[in-house]
Amino acid sequence: MAKEVNQKEINDIVWKACDTFRGAIDPAEYKNYILTMLFIKYVSDWWKDKREEYQRKYKGDTGRVERALSRERFILPKGCDFDSLYKKRNAANVGEEIDKALAAIEDANKTKLENVFRNISFNSEAALGEAKERNRRLKHLLDDFNDSRLDLRPSVISDHDVIGDVYEYLIEKFAAGAGKKAGEFYTPRQVSRLLAKLVNPKPGALILDPACGSGSLLIRVANEIGNDNYALFGQENNGSTWALCRMNMFLHNKDSARIEWCNSLTAPKLVEEDRLMKFDIVVANPPFSLDKWGYDEARVDIYNRFHRGIPPKSKGDYAFISHMIESAVEGRGRIGVIVPHGVLFRGGAEGRIRQKLIEENLLDAVIGLPAQLFFGTGIPAAILVFDKGRGEKTDVLFIDASREYEDGKRQNKLRDQDIEKIVASYRRYETVEKYAYRATIEEIREAEYNLNIPRYVDTFEEEEEIDIEAVQKEIDELERQLAETRAQMRAYLKELGYGG
Repeated sequence: MAKEVNQKEINDIVWKACDTFRGAIDPAEYKNYILTMLFIKYVSDWWKDKREEYQRKYKGDTGRVERALSRERFILPKGCDFDSLYKKRNAANVGEEIDKALAAIEDANKTKLENVFRNISFNSEAALGEAKERNRRLKHLLDDFNDSRLDLRPSVISDHDVIGDVYEYLIEKFAAGAGKKAGEFYTPRQVSRLLAKLVNPKPGALILDPACGSGSLLIRVANEIGNDNYALFGQENNGSTWALCRMNMFLHNKDSARIEWCNSLTAPKLVEEDRLMKFDIVVANPPFSLDKWGYDEARVDIYNRFHRGIPPKSKGDYAFISHMIESAVEGRGRIGVIVPHGVLFRGGAEGRIRQKLIEENLLDAVIGLPAQLFFGTGIPAAILVFDKGRGEKTDVLFIDASREYEDGKRQNKLRDQDIEKIVASYRRYETVEKYAYRATIEEIREAEYNLNIPRYVDTFEEEEEIDIEAVQKEIDELERQLAETRAQMRAYLKELGYGG
């Protein structure tokens, strides 16, 4: 009987490998080396498993084995596997050897991995130190990943998403440890899960994240469908994060995903004949209130995304919202976006855009989340759900979920029951005292299109009425007991010869 996979044990082994770099390199930098080595280890174990499978099937016929391997979803060139690199761990040019292997892997899988490793070098003196120190670190790294318990062959891990989970675990750990810089590319998995359930993707859906980071939100939305009948699309502006996303997709067996390296606001690449591609589901956790997001370019936007108005130069929140709405299919597209609370009530250009979105009957729900859910910031956030297929429905549901969560030292967390309550309330679309309110369009107009949640959901808890008579009786009883105690003390002191 095969040994059961221990996810925690594997997570701990890989996290321990980070000790090689801690204190010498910033986590935002060394994460690339750890995650890339994990990728090499996984594809090597996967390739080893496939080779053994075909050797059994073809009874050792090398030619047939190699032909079968050449038709697999991934090609691992000879000498580029982890075991080959491990044998070179003591070489004076071990960093160069790893770089050569990555280049060969990329060349052999251009459609899936082109340019993925261009931003990382295991032979970089600037990043990893002079030759002697660099070689020492890389030897330790290879030793750590050579742990016999880190067996990532499919025949061992079966249908468990071990490698996907460890990858997500590492990204989450890096984000938690490195603050805002690393947190920019990661949405906590519970928040991703909530957003995925709110947009409720169906089989056959085309799904877009225009600020996809490491891809965790896209993966969560895809998994919500329950089968492989979907297509994933993402855009990411940061080159190293884009590379992480490409690897993440592959490790989750979603290597057909189209992930573009671009700025969605100023130079989107998901276009067809000078028009934006259209998607059934559009989700994002874009950077909050991004400065210098592309105001000047927006004034001459060829895709007409900002026809409701151009957001302020210093706050790109509505630029992302506008892009997402224009990227959704007319008549049925659904949009879920995480925003800071200022998006709900700020005036000026943002207020005018918000008014038009509401009057066009696009806004479906406003959901307030607890504070400190996101890495690197304590700012409370909200989820806006837009729907291009609302039909005759013109009300907007407000949910205040800010008070129900698991309290953490540095970061709070949504519990399963919190997610279930939010989703159930959204699907019922009804007023719930002190939790949810179904507002009419007239009420929102009266509030001058201000979407600040306390305007609609009254969470005020009345203090219990004080019974003055009962309080006075309690005071009288306490004073009586005090007088009694004092009299006893005087008697005791008199017995002892004090006080006369």
